[in-house]
Amino acid sequence: MSSAHLRLGVFAGLLLSCAAAALSPQTPSQQGTSNPRNAAPAASSSAAADPAQLFLAGQDALNGGRLDEAERDFRQVLAANPQVGGAYANLGVVYMRRKQWSKALETLRQAEHLMPQVAGIRLNIGLAYFRQNEFLKAIPPFESVVRDEPDAQQPRHLLGLCYFFAERWADAANTLEPLWSQESAQLSYLYVLSIAAHRAGQKDWDERATAQLIKAGEGSPEFHLFMGKAHLNLEQYDLALADFQAAEQANPNLTFVHFNLGLTYLKMQDYEHARDEFLKDASVEPDLAFNYDELGDVYSLMQQYGDAEKNYRAALQRDPRLLNSYLGLAKVYQRTQNYQKALSAIDSAGKLDPNRTDIHYLRGQILLRLGRKEEGKKELEASVRIDNERRAQRQKQVESGTVPSPELLGDDQ
Repeated sequence: MSSAHLRLGVFAGLLLSCAAAALSPQTPSQQGTSNPRNAAPAASSSAAADPAQLFLAGQDALNGGRLDEAERDFRQVLAANPQVGGAYANLGVVYMRRKQWSKALETLRQAEHLMPQVAGIRLNIGLAYFRQNEFLKAIPPFESVVRDEPDAQQPRHLLGLCYFFAERWADAANTLEPLWSQESAQLSYLYVLSIAAHRAGQKDWDERATAQLIKAGEGSPEFHLFMGKAHLNLEQYDLALADFQAAEQANPNLTFVHFNLGLTYLKMQDYEHARDEFLKDASVEPDLAFNYDELGDVYSLMQQYGDAEKNYRAALQRDPRLLNSYLGLAKVYQRTQNYQKALSAIDSAGKLDPNRTDIHYLRGQILLRLGRKEEGKKELEASVRIDNERRAQRQKQVESGTVPSPELLGDDQ
């Protein structure tokens, strides 16, 4: 199992093992014996009336992928005893498997309240945010797990990735370095560590990770993919293009190779080739929101605003948290003088990140076009004020954003 593909099953197994123990009563007044699972047969010969047997049935259904059965059984357990934290925990796993993130977080938070000592619950809370690309929200629960279990591999890897996506370079490198003995054969790990160490000015780890990446990859298509990605992040576009093309030649069906070729052509302002590569990747991975988000940018740059709007909408259908797509829509509507729609789109972007200076600036321009001069002036002033407050280079980097890296967000479950 690759560390780059963080499978929910790993966490489900951990959670199931700890959740079974949660059948013990939570308060002395609820105790008939110290172990209600053992006492249950004496209480009832019917599994339907026995919370312990229902729990085990739900666990078996969850292990077998029968999610509707599992949900029903755990709900019945909670109807009999709403203090069974393990039932909430496993319901959270059910909803995670369905990608019902709001429900998952709600039930996992209830499990955390009842079982604050169980690191696996906090791990799944972090993972629920991680799967939604909400990396800043995922950091605190992952940090708490790593504090409790500093030698645990998966939560440390997840935390390092979150720091990486948040552009907290030193934190990412320092968090991932202890995993060297376990993961130094994994190309994705070496890529992330080398980039984070380079950006953090940690020359020794940068050179060590890069050298190991070359050694471990041995010219494989995956090696060329990650080397190309490294060059792309360092704005070495010709080198990136050469590596991505080598990866494509070796394996035309390699996941994300067309996506990264599209990114490279886009950076090189070769919009037609960029469009073609994103379309190729979208045909292979039709549910990847980033493809449509990037296509929206490409079509907007080509001044094909109808196609840009269509693709931004397609991206948001797949991931309603893609701030860039809302921002792109606002710019499209501004350029086509549809200012009311532009305001709606920029307001949606502002809800996702209220401190982005470019959002305030664009909103100010749109409001001025709508004749709302006082509001527009305040937005422009807010843009200047926030920009003055965020002069530090690190903050500028965070706002500029990194090259999208969906290949690091494996979603196999």
